[in-house]
Amino acid sequence: MFRYNLLDHNEVKRFETPYNENFMEVHLEDTSVNPSGNQCWQPVHCIMPSKYRLHADRIRNLPVYEDDVWIVTFPKAGTTWTQEMVWLIDHDLDYNTASSVNLTERSVFLEVGAFVSNIDVPDTITQVEQLKRPRHIKSHLPLALLPKQLWTVKPKIIYTARNPKDVTTSFMHHYKYLHGYEGSQKDFLDGILADKIIYCPQIKHATEFWDVCHREHVLFLHYEDMKRNLAKVIQDVCNFFGKTFTSSQLAELKQHLMFDTMKENKSANNQILVTQFQAALGVPNDFKFMRKGQVGGYKDELPVAFVNKLNDFVRNELHGKEFKYRE
Repeated sequence: MFRYNLLDHNEVKRFETPYNENFMEVHLEDTSVNPSGNQCWQPVHCIMPSKYRLHADRIRNLPVYEDDVWIVTFPKAGTTWTQEMVWLIDHDLDYNTASSVNLTERSVFLEVGAFVSNIDVPDTITQVEQLKRPRHIKSHLPLALLPKQLWTVKPKIIYTARNPKDVTTSFMHHYKYLHGYEGSQKDFLDGILADKIIYCPQIKHATEFWDVCHREHVLFLHYEDMKRNLAKVIQDVCNFFGKTFTSSQLAELKQHLMFDTMKENKSANNQILVTQFQAALGVPNDFKFMRKGQVGGYKDELPVAFVNKLNDFVRNELHGKEFKYRE
């Protein structure tokens, strides 16, 4: 089903971490289920640690239910924000459960147990299999590595995209503190441009989902729209789920989902993950999983020369495509 191309360790070791080792390209070879409908579809590979090959087939063959809800993003593209919004809308604004049950339990990260090495992590695939329906499932996997039944059973899939410059900035901090990355900023940025960091290629991750967003069970969102017009995005998600709420309920939900509110919400800000990894990875006590959430925050952190290279890279990747990132 998959072909694995183990990368030259001397080439990629500066992009690896003690907990994400021996990077490889994962290529889907079984294209019998074609989500694009295009006979010329060529699945995009994904960079993953070598541990992943022990779990790839199990994830690809994971049973999917029609009432599943899947949140898919490239890392640091608004995943947690989208998870909380979608869970509440799908559960008729059940704030009591949302406050008493952590988001990590309400919306399980499918593959984290399949790629993290040298630290104790649960079998998250089994957790997903045992979730009470309707299951809410989070994944950063690209289209080709996700369960094939997503395209035959057709559960709801929400994909959120974010401008690569801001993704890179946030991912750089995340990679250091929650993946245990010990390299330099330059090495990480080189890895982004080379598409050799875990979950890359980054741009193709978004464009593959853009190419299937015409399907009725797929909703494509932009992080920047959530920042600038959250009320409209909330309404779009409500329409997607066939949900109707009063204006006061929508206003309350919007306030609940404001970034500053989310950042302080212990049930939804993913600080539980920071706490779990704090001792093993030496995460600073003041590190926040949800940091700034800004649009354009990269301007304060990324070297101008890198930004120019990344702009050129994105422009080349999007050449001839209708998809455009928000600025």
